Amino acid sequence: MCSQLRYLLLSALLVLALGCGAGGIGSSSSGSQTLTVFAAASLTGAFTQIGKEFEAAHQGVKVVNSFAGSQDLVEQMHQGAPADVFASADGKNMQKAIDYGLVEKDSPRTFVRNHLVVVTPRDDQKVRSLEDLSAPGVKVVLASQEVPVGNYTMQFLDLASRDPQLGNDFKQKVLANVVSYEDNVKAVLQKVTLGEADAGVVYSSDATTAPRDKVSTIEIPDAYNVTASYPIAIVKNSKHGDLARQYVEFVLSARGQTILKQYGFIPAGKTK
Repeated sequence: MCSQLRYLLLSALLVLALGCGAGGIGSSSSGSQTLTVFAAASLTGAFTQIGKEFEAAHQGVKVVNSFAGSQDLVEQMHQGAPADVFASADGKNMQKAIDYGLVEKDSPRTFVRNHLVVVTPRDDQKVRSLEDLSAPGVKVVLASQEVPVGNYTMQFLDLASRDPQLGNDFKQKVLANVVSYEDNVKAVLQKVTLGEADAGVVYSSDATTAPRDKVSTIEIPDAYNVTASYPIAIVKNSKHGDLARQYVEFVLSARGQTILKQYGFIPAGKTK
């Protein structure tokens, strides 16, 4: 009888132990969170590193980045794609997100800035100056005007056309040389890197991370250049609002700004 009682007691303790163990595993699993960040293609390198450091500082958190042209990201969210944070390369597409009711009106904050540069294949000698962009026979690749960098490029060409040295038909001549319009800035850089074009216009951050043995850079003077301001916001229907807020604060923190600067961006508080 005693041995039978002892057996029942041990069995009960074993079941209790297993039950507690299972409960512990379950609570650990349910504690994991996935933060989805929709970010402009030009942020690929910087936000990949920021995501890794944010994960390291937040146990159980997985950051999933989706990089594309800002205009495409807004449309994806508008069609129902889930996201927690949206980082745009311009205010125009952030405003569109506001108009669609995807983010709160007062939510966006400028977190970084950027400038334009011209990139050319290192072994290609056709384009050595801005003036060469308008020379007959030069193959130019640009982002489409719906893409933030494409819109900024049109502004640059308008400003440059006011310079008597370049001529008021500078923009017209450059556009006549365009062989393709791409849907994001990374695609522009890739075509130049592969030698499929003699020149392209990208952000200075893209030129900073481009392979130096394949790409050369031509600076655009301040008189023609355009400062791109990047806003970031928490998506209204985010299931991880508090975590998204922490992510935005990390991007704006000294460490976040340092990472962005390493990738060729201009910290939010500066213009150059």
